[in-house]
Amino acid sequence: MIHCGKKHICAVLTCILIFTSILICSWKEPQLQNNITRKIFPQAKTASPADQLCRGKPAQNVITALKDNRTFIISPYFDDRESKVTRVIGIVHHEDVKQLYCWFCCHPDGKIYVSKAKIDVHSDRFGFPYGAADILCLEPENCDPTHVSIHQSPHGNIDQLPRFEIKNRKAETFSVDFTVCISAMFGNYNNVLQFIQSMEMYKILGVQKVMIYKNNCSHLMEKVLKFYMEEGTVEIIPWPINSHLKVSSKWHFSMDTKDIGYYGQITALNDCIYRNMQRSKFVVLNDADEIILPLKHQDWKTMMSSLQQQNPGTGIFLFENHIFPKTVSTHVFNISSWNTVPGVNILQHVHREPDRKEVFNPRKMIVDPRKVIQTSVHSVLHAYGNSVNVPMDVALIYHCRVPLQGNLPRESLIRDTTLWRYNSSLITNVNKVLYQTVLEAQK
Repeated sequence: MIHCGKKHICAVLTCILIFTSILICSWKEPQLQNNITRKIFPQAKTASPADQLCRGKPAQNVITALKDNRTFIISPYFDDRESKVTRVIGIVHHEDVKQLYCWFCCHPDGKIYVSKAKIDVHSDRFGFPYGAADILCLEPENCDPTHVSIHQSPHGNIDQLPRFEIKNRKAETFSVDFTVCISAMFGNYNNVLQFIQSMEMYKILGVQKVMIYKNNCSHLMEKVLKFYMEEGTVEIIPWPINSHLKVSSKWHFSMDTKDIGYYGQITALNDCIYRNMQRSKFVVLNDADEIILPLKHQDWKTMMSSLQQQNPGTGIFLFENHIFPKTVSTHVFNISSWNTVPGVNILQHVHREPDRKEVFNPRKMIVDPRKVIQTSVHSVLHAYGNSVNVPMDVALIYHCRVPLQGNLPRESLIRDTTLWRYNSSLITNVNKVLYQTVLEAQK
């Protein structure tokens, strides 16, 4: 009996040992998986069962302030031209913002991974404390995140963080050839006639889409914008940057000591490039009072085809700006119905200022957005491929505004009627818009 009892005890002990071994192995396996995860994502936070669904508060606005009130997120874009990254276009204080973290939500498991961001503040701040920035987030392997959150810490509660959809995740075919980016419309903008003329000239030259980063404008201008939105030409991006920062209407800090220059124009231009990276063959960066006028070609499509053939591998085409002062006019095309519309009639301003030897004429651009990494206003900061200055005998920028050489007599100006080549179509098209918007309101 004693012998049988010992056998029984041994059997029980053996069972306990086997069961304990199973428990230890089952505990070690997930720990091993966690260690592997940390090796693959050295800055990753291992997901807990509570993180199985992508959470956070969906961002509702174009400009979203983070809790530090020193970082403002515009939008994230997928960018795999060099490596698999999410490039977040934002505005940051160049000294105060030292570190940010990207909180990715991975599919299909919904796990959260946190990685340290690289903050690349653009070099063209022009002395202002805030500037455009690329917040670069290296994406984890085996993960195609649809959303990302940006936070000052690798720790926290994701439920409290704004969640941004990562655009450009899916490849698309070009829906348009030319998109014009206008940034930013501010100062209760009311140059209605010139705006309509510019829009109709863009369309004659081959533009299908115009994106406007709108801060504010007049009630009459709102009516015109509504018309173009319903037509499908204009897309409005709300741009309430003055709700977040003290903005300047000047380009340099020395002229106006505010937080950011020219209503955050540079950030808007960069966002417009990435927003249209997969939608538009070309993106045109100019203001509403500027028109790139071809001299050798009838429209932009034939002009750009020729320029690309002559400059293979070039993605950035720069056009020289020329001032047509609105203070010098001609009696030709004095259309009576237009006289009641606020704004400049560009057809009456065909005298341009001569070049000054000691002054560099700024340029505006037509770019292949897929070759741009960072842009400024008058040139790109970083790009793939070459840039080319388009000769003035091929095209120039017609820029009707207040003069820069206001003391010059009329005889010293150069009469340039290139714009008149389009006068018949332009007048017809402008009249159609006016009678459906402004003149209709005046009845």
